[in-house]
Amino acid sequence: MESANGKKVLISGASIAGLSTACLLNKVGYAVTVVEQASEPRTAGAAVDIRGTAVDVSKRMGIFDQLDANRLRVERIEFKEADGSTAGSIVLGNDDAANQDDDIEIERDIFINSLFDRLVNTVTFMFTNSITALAETNDGVGVTFRDGTRQTFDLVIGCDGLHSIVRNRWFGHEAEYAYFMEAYFSITTVDKLLIDEKTMQLFNVPNKAITLNAYNGKTDIIFSFFSENEISYDYRDINQQRAIILNQFAGQGWRTNELLAEVQQSGKFYFDKFCQLKMPSWTKGRVALVGDAGYCASPAAGMGASLSVIGAAALADALEKHNGNPALAFQEYNQTLRPFIEEVQATAELNVRDNFIPRTEEAIRQRNTQLTAF
Repeated sequence: MESANGKKVLISGASIAGLSTACLLNKVGYAVTVVEQASEPRTAGAAVDIRGTAVDVSKRMGIFDQLDANRLRVERIEFKEADGSTAGSIVLGNDDAANQDDDIEIERDIFINSLFDRLVNTVTFMFTNSITALAETNDGVGVTFRDGTRQTFDLVIGCDGLHSIVRNRWFGHEAEYAYFMEAYFSITTVDKLLIDEKTMQLFNVPNKAITLNAYNGKTDIIFSFFSENEISYDYRDINQQRAIILNQFAGQGWRTNELLAEVQQSGKFYFDKFCQLKMPSWTKGRVALVGDAGYCASPAAGMGASLSVIGAAALADALEKHNGNPALAFQEYNQTLRPFIEEVQATAELNVRDNFIPRTEEAIRQRNTQLTAF
């Protein structure tokens, strides 16, 4: 694709961060190419929240009406006991924060497909491919792809998630920047309702949590547990990861055995640690990171998609303001966005300890008596 400003940008990852960045950079005149390891955009995963400024950005991207028309509404949050009784509940109306116009919960595939449909004819997509080497030159960044081809781009943007290829190749290994939050989680989505629709249920014992979220005929099953030390496992071995969850939660009461059976049978399973990325800079030379690749706040923030969208807008705005000068634009991107990122990450740390995985019976009782959603 030809660009209005003559500049070419490569984005790694057809994710929420990647497609948002592609859309906004395309709007300010860049010729955008998106490279993605998978054969199509990454639509798998739990529902996401688009909050605050991210809602305004969705309007800029032209997808707000689709998001609003398909928004999910949570009507009730229930805290469950081992015998199935309800220890406490929060009833949410349209005036509650979770159902406000500046807080839209949406299925991930609807968000991704809304953006992809707008971009498919204006952005170049390279599926089943990935970056194998980066080299900055006088003309830009030389990129070698897995299929053996090479191209030069003015900018390269890593939007490829917590385990980013771009970050690992250009900024250093993940371990240099990863902050382990002493907890792990799994997400399993089943295509049936295990509880009433528009409802969330939480069950806790000290250091362990189970969350159910039901919407549109499906249920997300989320297991979370405290772990003082990191667990060694093969990230490619799904059966090993399932076994970790089974060993942690077997015999814990409530509906645990039933839900573990769903985890064993479902093909939609994801496991990872609660982790944040804390980097001194999200840019280096002509390469930048957006979203989880640079500043993952962890699922405990409830802001992963929003940070991706807000970050994409911050980067695009800085590049437009500075006429594509990467040094000036990247400096502004780092400076203006960082206070917000640090605030969200701090909130996520509190959420893990106080709301998601309380450590004691007393902490669980206190959490179960709260009257507002977290």
